[in-house]
Amino acid sequence: MKEREFANQVAIVTGGGTGLGKEMSLKLAREGAKVVIASRSMEHLQSTANAIAAEGGTVLAVPTDVRDHSQVETLVKTTVEKFGRIDILINNAAGNFLVPSEKLTPNGWNAVVRIVLDGTWFCSSLAGKQMIEQKSGCILNIIATYAMTGSPGVVHSASAKAGVLAMTRTLAAEWGHYGIRVNALAPGAMVTEGASKNLMFDNEQAQKVIEKNVPLGRLATVDEIADLALFLCSSKAGYITGDVMTADGGAWMKSKSFLDMLNGG
Repeated sequence: MKEREFANQVAIVTGGGTGLGKEMSLKLAREGAKVVIASRSMEHLQSTANAIAAEGGTVLAVPTDVRDHSQVETLVKTTVEKFGRIDILINNAAGNFLVPSEKLTPNGWNAVVRIVLDGTWFCSSLAGKQMIEQKSGCILNIIATYAMTGSPGVVHSASAKAGVLAMTRTLAAEWGHYGIRVNALAPGAMVTEGASKNLMFDNEQAQKVIEKNVPLGRLATVDEIADLALFLCSSKAGYITGDVMTADGGAWMKSKSFLDMLNGG
């Protein structure tokens, strides 16, 4: 990417307070973007905002529950009032936990689907209206490889993220003539606090079991996945839309679920 690839561009990152969202926000700010970070936790947002500001970046933290359409409206309105436009939207807010499908409750289903699928649609539809007015924009949806392959224990998340993938391709086809690109990024297992806690590889032994089923022999880092996200949002990817980039170290070729791996299957 050229130096300061995102100079004077405005980017919204949901789930921007921790993990991959924090790393993407930091990198966008370093590349000159004015970054709006959204999350339910103001504590997490403030920590990330402080880190960006300490490096001389421009940041605005907006507490937002993406499941709430009115809060997303406020997020988009606040962004436009402050910075005048929206060039990039990264839908990164998510929720997940491992559970056998037959034991998944309606509340458990809704908890994940409302964040991942509803939240992505609320953000995309509202930010998209601003992008349509501008005749330009880029939307990147963070999904997962199991949205395409399926995997035991994550029927709620896999279904929601598969829906986001369909949304990605549909909006790319529909909004391309407005100069709006829409893509998805599907990381494999990553070393983050949220993934470690919710997907049960929060100890060295469990992590080693998972790594054995990755051809490259390790989990992804947030740094390298964030770099891929920035590429897809950059001018270097200006002719890419309706696509999904997979970055899982080749794990999809072995097609084992987290449950299988952790149970010694």
